[in-house]
Amino acid sequence: MKNIKVIFMGTPSFAVPILESLINNYNVILVVSQPDKEKDKKGNIINTPVKELAIKNNIPVFQPINIREEYQKILDYNPDIIITCAYGQIIPDSILNYPKYGCINVHGSLLPKLRGGAPIHHAIINGDKETGITIMYMSSKMDAGDIISQKSIKIEDDDYLDIVYKKLSLLGRDLLMETLPSIINKTSKRIKQDETLVTYGMNIKKSEEKIDFNNSAINIRNQVRGLNSIPGAYCFLDNKRLKIYESKIINKDSKKAPGTIEDITKDSIMISTKDKLLAITNIKLEGKKRCDISEYLNGIKDKKALIGKVLK
Repeated sequence: MKNIKVIFMGTPSFAVPILESLINNYNVILVVSQPDKEKDKKGNIINTPVKELAIKNNIPVFQPINIREEYQKILDYNPDIIITCAYGQIIPDSILNYPKYGCINVHGSLLPKLRGGAPIHHAIINGDKETGITIMYMSSKMDAGDIISQKSIKIEDDDYLDIVYKKLSLLGRDLLMETLPSIINKTSKRIKQDETLVTYGMNIKKSEEKIDFNNSAINIRNQVRGLNSIPGAYCFLDNKRLKIYESKIINKDSKKAPGTIEDITKDSIMISTKDKLLAITNIKLEGKKRCDISEYLNGIKDKKALIGKVLK
C-alpha cells in the first residue's frame, strides 16, 4: 500500500522492526524520534535506533524537544495515518485528531494491563506468565484508547528482559502488518478498555533498581530478570555497586541474615534472602566489565574470604 502516507514515531531498538516493515510495505514520509541523548565511549552523540534506520532509507527525521509545542511540521506532511511505538512523549490532540485513518499505537502489553512506558520490565518483575502486544487507537489519556487487536506470548521462567523485548518487538511488527489493512479499510474493531482492570507499568524508578534481600528469592530473581540488561538490578559489595544480571534459586533455606554470602561454587555466589538461597551467576562490579561469576572468582585470591560478607 505504497499510496498510504505514514508518519512513524518511535525511538528505541524495540521499534526498529516495526518501522522496517512499514518502510517495506507503505510510504513512510517522515520519522519522528526523541532527541539523541546516548553517547559512545568517545563521548560522541549516537543516533536513536529509529533515526538510524530512517537515515539509511533516506527518510526525513524530526526530533522535537517538546512535541506539544513543536508539532506543526508533522501536520505539514499531511499524513494519512500516524503510527507510534515507544516514542517517549505525550502526543497532543492536535496530532491525534489529524490523520484520516487515525493515530495508531503499538504497545508492549495486553491492555488495559500495564499502561505506561515500561510494561515489559514490569510484566517480568511482577512474575506474570504471559504478556503481549496491543494495537490500539490513541487517545489523549495515556494508553487508554480503543483496542483494535491483541496477541499474547508466554513469559518462560528463564526469560530475561532482553529476550521478551525481542519477542514482543517482532510480534508487534507482525500484528501491526496483520491489522493495518482493516484500519485503512475502516473495518477494524474498536474495543473499549475496561477501566476496572487497569494497571500500570511506568518508567522504572531508581528505587526500583535496588535489590532488597529481605524480599523472597523468587521476587528478587524476577527483579533481576526484569531489569536485565537495562538498567540492571543492583546492590553494594564492600561499598562498590554490584549489578546482578543473572541468578537462579537454590532450593535450600537461608541460614544467615538476608544479603549474606553463605557459600560459593566455581560458577555462583549464594546469597541468603527472606527464604531461599539465591545463586548469582552473572554480574558487573563497579569499575569492572560484566562477567560470569566464574571469571570474577578467578580474579580473587582468597575466595573463602567472601563467605560471610553482606550485600546491602
